[in-house]
Amino acid sequence: MRVLSWNLYHGRDFPPADGLAAETHVDANRPLKDEFAGWIAEHDWDVAFLQEAPPLWFRALGERSRSNGVRVLTSRNVLLPLQRLLADLNPDLIKSWEGGSNQLFVRTPGHVLEHRAMTLTRRPERRRMVWARVGLPGGEPVCFANLHASAGLPDKASAEVLAAAHNAIEWSGSDPLVFGGDLNLRPARTPAPFAELRARFGLGDPTGPQAIDHLLARGLAIAEPPRRLPPEEREVSNSDGLRIRLSDHAPVAASYEVK
Repeated sequence: MRVLSWNLYHGRDFPPADGLAAETHVDANRPLKDEFAGWIAEHDWDVAFLQEAPPLWFRALGERSRSNGVRVLTSRNVLLPLQRLLADLNPDLIKSWEGGSNQLFVRTPGHVLEHRAMTLTRRPERRRMVWARVGLPGGEPVCFANLHASAGLPDKASAEVLAAAHNAIEWSGSDPLVFGGDLNLRPARTPAPFAELRARFGLGDPTGPQAIDHLLARGLAIAEPPRRLPPEEREVSNSDGLRIRLSDHAPVAASYEVK
């Protein structure tokens, strides 16, 4: 069972920097739904966690990747159709005001059996967790919890993550659980919540000491530990042959086996 987690950066690309040659990379200030949907559809996963996903992309992402799922709206969702129109006209200008959501997809023939949501905080931005119990082919149900914790506030993010883990464990009961997403916590700088996640809930290990995107598991054997994909793996070509680097986050992938 392969799990993917990716913060989509509100459907934007990561503009070329000093390390990206201008002659090979481009800043694409245009809608990139087809590029993101194509990347997600072409990659190998059974369950996908998405954060900062444009809410109105939900159906297209599911159809393109032959998957079903659930979403929860997060921050700055006021007038979604108008926000989507403005984002289509100038994604770099509207940025996160396009609206946000956390989305959890399961590749067919897997399917969501049950789902719940938890609001982690309402200020400074609404942060939420989406949890689902999933039926996967040939096995017992497995539970998944996808969240996006507050940015730039380690103490607040730590409290959110631990509260989310408490509920996810309670809802999952004895079923295995994969818990993660964009936790906005680096283990090297803020080790305490990761130690508590392991000690209290049996969840570990984080993706890496400097990572903020994590996949933590309980009740599953780790076939491939979570790792960030190299930057070039999230690049696609435009019509001129130049490269577009999707998102400012690297996707994280891990593989598990039910014990």
